[in-house]
Amino acid sequence: MRVVYRKYGGSLHWNHPGRLLGEDEHGVWIGCPAGMLARRGHEPPTVFEFASVMLFPRDAWWTAAFNARPHDPEIYCDVSTVPQWTDDEVTMVDLDLDVLRFLDGRVHLDDEDEFADHQVKYGYPEDIVSQAERSAAWLMEAVGAAAGPFGGAHTRWLSLVM
Repeated sequence: MRVVYRKYGGSLHWNHPGRLLGEDEHGVWIGCPAGMLARRGHEPPTVFEFASVMLFPRDAWWTAAFNARPHDPEIYCDVSTVPQWTDDEVTMVDLDLDVLRFLDGRVHLDDEDEFADHQVKYGYPEDIVSQAERSAAWLMEAVGAAAGPFGGAHTRWLSLVM
């Protein structure tokens, strides 16, 4: 599988391979082993030193990466458009806002400044802005409360790539 994030307007953002692991009530899980090469756009590759699993919900405006310890943050959520699937690729538009949970339990909303800048630069429609804000608020609550998939659902999937 290929995981392809784009920016609003279509430019290539983070992209990398992954292994389709399966699906549960939370969505589709893709494994990323330690040592995987990823690229931001067309920049030189970056080595991801720790294994992770990614969750792609079927109908939500976000994706999540659950990183193996000792990587910090342990959870990294991207607010995005709903993931779209083809036979060998999942793609979505990264809408800048990120929700992170660190190993010490802190939850942080990141890139609010980038989100504000890109609303002007790319002309995000109001419905995109409001959906992104709703998704970020929901993620802050769910990740902070360790609710739904953020309460350990990733553990069995991560064991398949470690």
